[in-house]
Amino acid sequence: MRRKIVSIVMASAMVLGLAACGSSGGTTTSSSNGGNDASAADDTTAKSESSDVVEGGSDDDNTLTVWTWDPNFNVYAIQKAAEIYAQDHEGFKVEVSEVQSDDIETRLTTAVSAGDLSTLPDIFLMQDNSFQKYATNYPDIFTDLTDSGIDFGEFSSAKVAYSTLDGKNYGIPFDNGAVIECLRTDMLEEAGFTVDDFTDITWNDFMEKAKVVKEKTGQPILTSQAGSPDLVMEMLQSCGESLFNEDGSVNIVDNKALKPILEIYSQMVKDGTLVEVTDWDQYIASINNGTTAGVINGCWIMASITANDDQSGKWALTNMPKLDGIDGATNYSNNGGSSWAISSNCKKTDLAIDFMKSTFAGSTALYDDIIAKGALATWAPAGDSEAYAQPVAFFSDDPVYAKIVDFATKTPSNITGAFYYDARDAVGTALSNIIQTGADMDSELQTAQETVEFNMGG
Repeated sequence: MRRKIVSIVMASAMVLGLAACGSSGGTTTSSSNGGNDASAADDTTAKSESSDVVEGGSDDDNTLTVWTWDPNFNVYAIQKAAEIYAQDHEGFKVEVSEVQSDDIETRLTTAVSAGDLSTLPDIFLMQDNSFQKYATNYPDIFTDLTDSGIDFGEFSSAKVAYSTLDGKNYGIPFDNGAVIECLRTDMLEEAGFTVDDFTDITWNDFMEKAKVVKEKTGQPILTSQAGSPDLVMEMLQSCGESLFNEDGSVNIVDNKALKPILEIYSQMVKDGTLVEVTDWDQYIASINNGTTAGVINGCWIMASITANDDQSGKWALTNMPKLDGIDGATNYSNNGGSSWAISSNCKKTDLAIDFMKSTFAGSTALYDDIIAKGALATWAPAGDSEAYAQPVAFFSDDPVYAKIVDFATKTPSNITGAFYYDARDAVGTALSNIIQTGADMDSELQTAQETVEFNMGG
């Protein structure tokens, strides 16, 4: 089975991009158990029973209800997990409703507002960057998993932190959003470099080499979507810094790393070594059409890179640069990802916990299978498996999957809090004003801080 999985890893396009961003279309309901082969878990359309979302936990003692999105990614993963679990637990199955991420959050809010949590499923998936907000505002939704027997130490500490509040664990980490730097080896060679020249380096070194790449190839080394602070946020987390302090107060103006990061970003735009494009489609096009020598983003960006078969063997993968002069700075960060939660409405908590403990927190077979869907683990033991160790032809025969799991284990934690997206958007606005109008950086950071504090009611 492993050989088959490995052979199709790069043949099938990695469908991780939309999953990482929480996109989905429509709602369907399907079920899966261990009585069928792998194709049963993959064919969600054939098993669609209703266009309605199943509400509440299952009355069947051996069935768990699940809300998640993306049939080719998250739905497939939970159904595959059920198939594996059912091999030792006869009759076990999951009843999955495909619900997009935003709708899950709306349904959670509605249930709390109505004072009726009985509509919640046994298990649901939640975006990592939203987890703190909901765990803070609606703690009664979640089951405390701290003493569940799940070994959270086997996951990336940065990943675990997203679903941890006041020292308690409320989520089971799932897909990997570790940041990677992908580079065109043919363009690097033209500039006199190899990928090793961009491994374990600082941003100052990176910026100087980027100028050489621009001079020799005529192309920038990085591309970015205008107004999107993704790269800024990745750089910030790589330092172990956040837009909030431990006490929940806003940390923008006095953030030791944020201004240096914005200065690096702005300077690279001026140098022409980082080119901003207007929207996501242009961003992906710039990667695929050879008008950039590289990209830095969450590992799910590989799905878009590998979409161009003609570039197989012309890409290499390494870690991101780290900031100079910042204590705690590393070459590792995260962007995107999600975690599973067991709702407080679950009447079969022991079953739900054992299911998760045995699969997403305990099965290399699960991760060996779903890697073909682009789902990379943050569960460290998965990185030691045969499937993860295989060289990937598209990325210069490098065992990139094992490398990415290793990156995830080295990523510093950050503080998201209930107002993460408010702060992120405020920094994005500041970045746009600095780049597009030449606005004063200190003034923009002050405005950003005040905006978030206002939104927080401060």
